[in-house]
Amino acid sequence: MNRDRSGGLADERTGEDEPQPRPSTPMAGVENGARLERLAGTVARLREQVQQAHATADGRALIEMAKGILVERLHCGPQQAATQIADLAAAAGVSSIELAADIVNQAAHDRLAAVAREFLERVGADRGRRPGADDPAAKAADAAAGSLAVRLRTAESGALAAFTSQAVAQSVLDHALRPLGATAVAVWSAEQGASLRLVGHAGFAPGEAELWHHVPPGVVTPARRALTVRGPVWLRSLSEAALPTIGQLQAPHGGRVALPTESGGRLLGVLEIAWPDVLGPQPPAVHRQIEALAELVAHTIDTGTPTEAVRSPGTGTGTDLAGLRELVDGLLDPAMLLRPRTDAGGRLIDFRIEYVNARFADPDGRPRNLVTGSYLLESYPFAAEQGNLFDMVEHVHATGEPFRATGVSLIAVVGQVQVPTTADVSISRYDQHVVLIWRVEDETARLTNLLRHAQRLGRIGGFEENLLSGQITWNSQLYALYGLPATADPVPLDHLTAHSHPDDAGNARRFLRGLLHHRRPADTAVRLQRPDGVVRHVRVVAEPVLDADQRLIAVRGAYQDISAQHWAEVALAATRDQLAHSEQRTADRNRLAKQLQQAIMPPVHGPIDTSQLAVAVRYRPAENEHLVGGDWYDAVVLPSQQVLISVGDVAGHGIKAATGMVALRHALRGLATTGAGPGQILSWLNLVAHHLTDQVMATAICGLYDPPTRTLRWARAGHLPPLLLHGGRAINLPMIRGILLGAVDNGVYEEAQVQLQPGDTLLMYTDGLIERKDRSLRESLEQLLATAEHPATGLDQRLDHLLIHSNSDTDDDTCIVGIQVRDPS
Repeated sequence: MNRDRSGGLADERTGEDEPQPRPSTPMAGVENGARLERLAGTVARLREQVQQAHATADGRALIEMAKGILVERLHCGPQQAATQIADLAAAAGVSSIELAADIVNQAAHDRLAAVAREFLERVGADRGRRPGADDPAAKAADAAAGSLAVRLRTAESGALAAFTSQAVAQSVLDHALRPLGATAVAVWSAEQGASLRLVGHAGFAPGEAELWHHVPPGVVTPARRALTVRGPVWLRSLSEAALPTIGQLQAPHGGRVALPTESGGRLLGVLEIAWPDVLGPQPPAVHRQIEALAELVAHTIDTGTPTEAVRSPGTGTGTDLAGLRELVDGLLDPAMLLRPRTDAGGRLIDFRIEYVNARFADPDGRPRNLVTGSYLLESYPFAAEQGNLFDMVEHVHATGEPFRATGVSLIAVVGQVQVPTTADVSISRYDQHVVLIWRVEDETARLTNLLRHAQRLGRIGGFEENLLSGQITWNSQLYALYGLPATADPVPLDHLTAHSHPDDAGNARRFLRGLLHHRRPADTAVRLQRPDGVVRHVRVVAEPVLDADQRLIAVRGAYQDISAQHWAEVALAATRDQLAHSEQRTADRNRLAKQLQQAIMPPVHGPIDTSQLAVAVRYRPAENEHLVGGDWYDAVVLPSQQVLISVGDVAGHGIKAATGMVALRHALRGLATTGAGPGQILSWLNLVAHHLTDQVMATAICGLYDPPTRTLRWARAGHLPPLLLHGGRAINLPMIRGILLGAVDNGVYEEAQVQLQPGDTLLMYTDGLIERKDRSLRESLEQLLATAEHPATGLDQRLDHLLIHSNSDTDDDTCIVGIQVRDPS
C-alpha cells in the first residue's frame, strides 16, 4: 500500500487485471470503517488548513495595504511600518488585522469606510445609553463593529489580490457574506446583446456553473431584472418569485438579492447572493453593506480582473481608439463617437464627442471641427428634450443593448429659429465608447412618406396606365381596394364596366367615354364588385396624358373608397327622418301638457278676498316647452269657512307630470272638504299617489287657516316649509316631519300651527323660485329671506318682486301662494 496526497490510503495495484479479493470478516469491516473515518478526518483537516491559509493570505494583504499607507504618510521603510503596526496594535489591545482595517478606512474614505464608520457610530451611541463600558453587551457590540470593518476590508484585499473572478467571489462570500447568513454568491458579466455570463461563483454545487455559464437574452432571472430596473432586487423566496437562476434546486425556497455592478455609468454585471432559507426584512445597515460589496465587485471587474472565459470582441478594457475611428469612418451613414463624462463621484453627466466621420452633417450647419471635442448636451440641447435621445444613449452605454428607432423627433436651431425634423437613429456601445448614428430624413423621402400615409388614411389607390405599351402601375392601396393579392395582374381601366354593379354600368361607360374619347378629365361613382363578394362604393378620378401631337398615350388617376361616407350619409338621412318624427311627437306632447296645465290651473292675477284675509297667487311656467312640469297651487274657501292653501310639485316633466298634478290637486280639494286636519289630508293623499296613480311622486304643503282665531294649521310632504314675514323680518317655519307623497304607502305627517297677527304675511312656494346649480340650498334660502324682506306696498307687489328678483337658473315651473292678515280696523 502507498499513501496518496491527501494522507489517505490508496490501493497498491498488481500487474493483474483485477485486484485480489480480501477475506470478508468482521474484523475486516471494522478495519475498513476506521480507515474511512481517518480519511474523512484528514480531508476535513486539510480543508480547514486551506481555508486558514486563504484567510491568512487575505489578512496579510490587508496588513500590506496598511503598511503601504504608513510608508507614504510617515516616509519610513516597510520594516519600520510593520513594527509600527505591531506596536500600535499591542498598545490598543486589538489584533494587527483590525488595526490595519482601521488605517485603511481612515485613508480610503470610500463606501466601505462609510459603512464601517456608520456602524461604529451607531454602536458608540448605543454604548453611551448603556450603564457602563464593562457591560458584556457593550463589549459584544464593539467586537461586532471591529469585525465588520475587518470583514469588509479583508474582502476587499482578497478581491484585489485575486487572479480570477472565481477567487473574487470566494473572498466576498467567505469574509463578508457568510456572517450575514448567505451561503452562495455569483458574479455575472453583462455581455453584448443583453446576455449574461457567469464569471465567478462560490457556494454552489459544481454542476450548477456548467448549467448556468450563459444566460441568453429574453430569459428573466433575478440578475436580468436587476439590470432592467438598474437597482437592487430583493426576493424573499425563489419559489414565490418564480424566477429561474443558478442554485434554485439546492434551495428552492431560499432568498436572493441581485445588485447591478456599475462603474462610470456603465453596467458591468450583477452580484447575486443566495440564502438557504426564506429571507426576511433586513436592517438598513445590511443593505448598505451589500451595496458596498457590489461596488467592490464592480471595481474589480472594471479594473480588469482576469476571468476564466474569453471576453467578447468590443468588451475588453483596452480601447483601440484608432480602430473605433476607422470603424466610424467606414460607416455609410453620418456617425459620431462618444465618450462618457463623469463627475467626481463617478456619476455620468454627459458624453464628449470624440470624433465624427466625413458623412456627418451637423443639423445646425456647424463645421465638423467645431463639433468634435464638444459635449453632447452642450452642442445639442435638444437631445435632453426631444425624443429623450440622451436617455437612449445613456441606456445603451449602461447596458450594452443596441438601440434602433425610426422617426425620432429632432430640433435644429438655424439662425436662432427652431427647425423640427425627424431622423432614423442607431446607437451601439463599444467598450466604454458609444457610436451614435442619425440619418436625417430628406425632403423627398419625407414627402413620399407623407403621401403614402395620406393615401392610406384616405383609402386612396393610385394608378397609371400606358395605352401604347399596355403597362399598368398600381400602388398597394388599389390592390386592397379591388380585393386582389399583390401578385395579381392590375385591372385595365376600360374593364371598369365589367367590375361595376349592373345599375352603375351607365355611369362607368359615360366616365370612360369622356376620358378616352373626348380626352378630358372625368370622374364618377360606382359600386365595385370584388371577387370575394364584397361591394365597395368607390369614386374614380382620372385625367388623360397627351403627347406633343395631342395624341392620347396614357391615363392616370386614383380610386377612393367612399363606402364609409356613403353608409354614413344613408344612416344620417334615416336619423334625420327619425329625429324629425321624434321632434314632432315631443312638440305635440309638450303642447298638450301645457294646454292641460293651463286649462286646469290658469294664472291668477288678482287677489282672492276673504274675511280678514288677502290671498294672492303667482304661477310662472317653464320657458322651454319640454320642461313643462307638475307644479300646482290652490287657494279656496271650504264649506267650514276655513281657507285651504296648498302648493305642490310632481316629479318629472311632460304629459305624465301634468296628469299627475291634475289628479293630486283635485284629490286634495276633495279630501279637504271632509273637515280633517292637514296631516290626515296628506296621509290620505299619499295613498292616492301610491296606489291610484301611475307611480307619481310629489312634494306638497297643505295649510288650513281659521279666520276667527287667525290660526294656520299646516303639514308638509317633503316640501320646503312656508316663509313668515312678521314686523318686517322674514323667517322660515320649522322643518316638521313628513315624507314625499307616493314614496311609501303608510306615510306619517306631523302637524304644526302658527298664530298670525294683523299685518303678517305667509308665503308658500315651489323650488323653481330658488333652485340654482351653483349654490347650496342653504345659500338659496338665505337669499330668499333677504329678497322677501324688501319693502312692498301690498301682497301682489311683494309676489311680483319675488318673481322678478328670483335667482333660480333651472328654468323650472314656479308657484307662489301668499296670504296676508288684514288689520280689523
